[in-house]
Amino acid sequence: MSGFPVVRMRRLRQNRTIRDMLTEVTLEPRHLILPLFVCPGEGVRAPVPSFPGVSHWSADMLREVVEPAIQSGVRAFLLFGLPTYKDEDGTSAFDDGQPVQRALRFLRESYPDAVLIADACMCEYTSHGHCGCLSPDGSVDNDATLELLSKVAVSQAKAGAHVIAPSDMMDGRVGAIRAALDGEGFSGIGIMSYAAKQASAFYGPFRDAAGSSPGFGDRKGYQLPCSNPREIVRDALMDADEGADILIVKPAVPYLDIAAKLRARTDLPLAGYVVSGEYMLLHSAIASGSLERARGLLEYHTAVRRAGCGLVITYFATELAGLLG
Repeated sequence: MSGFPVVRMRRLRQNRTIRDMLTEVTLEPRHLILPLFVCPGEGVRAPVPSFPGVSHWSADMLREVVEPAIQSGVRAFLLFGLPTYKDEDGTSAFDDGQPVQRALRFLRESYPDAVLIADACMCEYTSHGHCGCLSPDGSVDNDATLELLSKVAVSQAKAGAHVIAPSDMMDGRVGAIRAALDGEGFSGIGIMSYAAKQASAFYGPFRDAAGSSPGFGDRKGYQLPCSNPREIVRDALMDADEGADILIVKPAVPYLDIAAKLRARTDLPLAGYVVSGEYMLLHSAIASGSLERARGLLEYHTAVRRAGCGLVITYFATELAGLLG
């Protein structure tokens, strides 16, 4: 091909209309998923001190956060719960009277066109804060945890979830949940697996919001090592083989290379989760004046789409949808 001056790439950027016509990757409200933290009680809206702009909501108060999101064009919500009690096996996770199940019933009735995604994990519900039940030696018992996760998924499906999102990182969880859902007549419920969830330093504010910090040790024995891209991709593709409908890359922007590798290996839809630590990086940069708010947020989240993610999970969902609207 001829180079400059015959080829002048700026011809394709000379005005806004041409730039808009040739846009290759778009970010639209329909691509966004808003996470919500639901808690016990009534009339509760409690800001999370370490997570500015994010609150705990009782089920009856969810209209205050869901209504503006829907008005802006957001149609999907990812629910996390703070239970009324915790025990060694996290049994409150499949208690039909707990906040997530209550919120699912409320939202299903109030917003029939919204897509409700329920996070399925044990860390918010266990007294020790790990993502499954423990073996006598203190390690997480993978296979015993699969039974608990299956109960959680069925409970959430009965309460009204359209999609179950297992985030525990146990081996075999997608297959176990798929079998449990199908066995209970919920073959139409999707599974959006946290397939590429790293053992990341970017989860701190979330753990405050969800009350899910481990009481001892860490999660490196089951979450993925950030230094091993081949292992990460292999692990994620196993979830696809077990019946996952959508794969999540978490965190999003620090792992765009993983999203791109998965996009090249599977035709399943991908989602990138802009996690709480990423949120705080952006929030702090904007607050200090170092980052222009609208342009910075749009550029950051468009990068997730550009890497191959069809969906973006983000605490900025409502604001972004407003900017895009």
